[in-house]
Amino acid sequence: MTSRAGIGWDSHRFEEGRTLVLGGVEVPSEQGLAGHSDADVLTHAVIDALLGAAGLGDIGQHFPDTDERYAGADSLALLSEVCTFLEDHGWTVRHVDATILCEEPKLAPHRDEMRTRLSRTIGCRALEVNVKFTTGEGMGFVGRGEGIGALAVATVERA
Repeated sequence: MTSRAGIGWDSHRFEEGRTLVLGGVEVPSEQGLAGHSDADVLTHAVIDALLGAAGLGDIGQHFPDTDERYAGADSLALLSEVCTFLEDHGWTVRHVDATILCEEPKLAPHRDEMRTRLSRTIGCRALEVNVKFTTGEGMGFVGRGEGIGALAVATVERA
């Protein structure tokens, strides 16, 4: 049995007129995140962590922002593709732990739905996907309310 871990990071700036999507959940907010796809930083960080753990590149390699096929893409659909890709290469997702860095809006009320949507897409139990939140304490781009960042660690296994 081979077990490996990977790390993923993503960040996007806020943009008026966009829907805020995190972990596949539409979060009520006055602004969303700028990006080529739905700009779901949480799901993007999870995708990079999974690809990194399996040694299969990164999100930009598989879904480049220069490719119009991914304009406005649902990031959970991209995550589903990545999970199929991992399975095709013999990998099984065992655990994901993620942290969203955000000042506003408050995200804790959406935690369970994020965990459920991510775990269903990955094909594991909700207990194997953990989502946490923190602020920037007024420091950096997060603390100034300019955008949101997300960090994820994933564990995969191959028999």
